[in-house]
Amino acid sequence: MAVPDTPQRAETVEEKHLLERGPGFRSGLRDLPGNLNSATIGAGLIATIFGCTGPALIVINGANEAGLSAGLIASWIFGIYVFGGLISIIMALHYKQPITGAFSIPGAALVTAALPNFTFPEMVGAFLMAGLIVLLVGVTGLVRKVAHWIPFPIVMAMIAGALIRFGVDIVNSAAAAPAVAGAALLGFVLLSRFLPKVPGVLGALVLGLIAAGVMGSFGSLEGGLGLTAPELVAPSFDLGAMLAVAIPLALLVIGAENAQAMGVLMAERYKPPFNVMTIISGVGGILAPLFGGHNANIAGPMTAICSSDQAGEERSGRYAATVVNGVLFALFGIFAGVTVALVTVMPAELTAMVAGLAMIGVLVRSFRASFSEARFQLGAFFALVIAMSGIAMFNISAPFWALIGGVLASLLLEPRDFRARREEEEAGSA
Repeated sequence: MAVPDTPQRAETVEEKHLLERGPGFRSGLRDLPGNLNSATIGAGLIATIFGCTGPALIVINGANEAGLSAGLIASWIFGIYVFGGLISIIMALHYKQPITGAFSIPGAALVTAALPNFTFPEMVGAFLMAGLIVLLVGVTGLVRKVAHWIPFPIVMAMIAGALIRFGVDIVNSAAAAPAVAGAALLGFVLLSRFLPKVPGVLGALVLGLIAAGVMGSFGSLEGGLGLTAPELVAPSFDLGAMLAVAIPLALLVIGAENAQAMGVLMAERYKPPFNVMTIISGVGGILAPLFGGHNANIAGPMTAICSSDQAGEERSGRYAATVVNGVLFALFGIFAGVTVALVTVMPAELTAMVAGLAMIGVLVRSFRASFSEARFQLGAFFALVIAMSGIAMFNISAPFWALIGGVLASLLLEPRDFRARREEEEAGSA
């Protein structure tokens, strides 16, 4: 895959080593204060609101239905949000790129669906095994090789198809809650049109919250408030859980979340550290299960929000949005006993509307990169439609199959494009 060159030092990584080198923590910390502004703070806040509402409810509702105690649920939230936040802070400061951590949302749906079939210690054992698989894949360096081999238009088409649901949610939210969603859309338009230096999503959030208050759209506080200490959970290993949970979860982290995040970053003209992104997702997948969490890893949607033009015109400073998101994510996990009760208050339509508006720039650039080249057009088309379909086979979600389908389509229908690219690479290295 031809990774676009970037002139900015902050956006480059050294790829001669297994662990790609970046500008370093000293550089990231030194430049952080100058990059904290309304755009980066706003994007980090939007990503946090997105990640701490709907995705959290998937875990909370599934765990409640499985009969887990409030303490275990809070501990689960602690594991995925605290370590997800730490991943954001570490990756953003070291590489000065908006590489954002969280957890796999499809993975949350997968594991909560499997909860009734296994004991919770068996599930935790499967979570640990998934983390080990991801870590082993990362240390082999295989991900970077595969990422460079997959044609860039196919990756971009997968991103466009996987994220298009956020664009569709703009329409669905407007239909479901016209007043709240309409106010949010008005705020986005006003700031984008008359105050372009301020991210439009901030206007969407502010006016949307005002409208939600006026319309009484906030939900009621459920479950009460209280602080709950995280619990260490001893794993138990079951072959059925390994096959039904561990392997699909590992593939979701690598083939869906990490692949989306890598593609989004490339669409924004960064050079992501493929191996380190996979390795740290494996480490997060080992640490989070200690407290009952299913995995903490690099996340596609949150990376898309923090790397978008809503996080500022200067790409070299957008990593600050990820730092903000990481700090807020970690706080959400630390105070899980309180925050779990609060997530039910935010109107779902407003969250969907704001997240969709934040994704517009990423979506436009992904579609443009998918079909602007003469090569790999059929592969890009198949990747796009497979990702848009939302299909899931063997408990593995659509982005993974989009990459597989797109590459197979190009191999079968566009072999000349692969040969032409290989000849260009050989001529360039001569």
